[in-house]
Amino acid sequence: MYFLRLILIFFLFTSMLTLQGCVSSPTYAGDACSIFDEKYFWFKAAKKSSKKWKVPIATLMSVINQESAFKQYAKPPRKKLFGFIPLLTRESSSLGYSQATKGSWEHYKKVTGKRFVTRISFKDSVDFVGFYIDQANKELGISKKDTFNHYLAYHEGMNGFRKKTYKKKPELLKIASRVEKQSQTYNKQLSKCMSKLDRNKYILF
Repeated sequence: MYFLRLILIFFLFTSMLTLQGCVSSPTYAGDACSIFDEKYFWFKAAKKSSKKWKVPIATLMSVINQESAFKQYAKPPRKKLFGFIPLLTRESSSLGYSQATKGSWEHYKKVTGKRFVTRISFKDSVDFVGFYIDQANKELGISKKDTFNHYLAYHEGMNGFRKKTYKKKPELLKIASRVEKQSQTYNKQLSKCMSKLDRNKYILF
């Protein structure tokens, strides 16, 4: 009984820490240093994913910024009847920071063996983005530094990228360019504050 109580206390404590870093959106989404100053647990999670999947932190963050604007419960818009009457169903099953669909998330869980991950956790979401980019690198041969093409593969899926479905979507190509530029901006910003962020060793988790 005592051991179970300790487990419960530890679970509640870690849950509080997670909620502290994940509930609200960052104040300045365009500044990576500001984001991580405000949400240091996000930095720890992004750095861990970057190291694990060998994907630049700037790329991970730019994809999430585009997909959800760092909103925890982000969902795609509802379908509309006659173009203006909102329906209960949505355009896809995407949810959370990464906007991963149910199918993609289940595949991620199966391949990684992670059973208790959730799309509304930033830590799990940023790991998913790293995982997906790693898979695209292996299957499609896209360099992990090529944010533009990785975003296209992320948006269209592996098969869609192979079929080059993005060529018929000029607006998507513009968005991919914005994601790439945001990644370059994040990278420049992080080059100025990474050492400072790394020195914050008083954070235990």
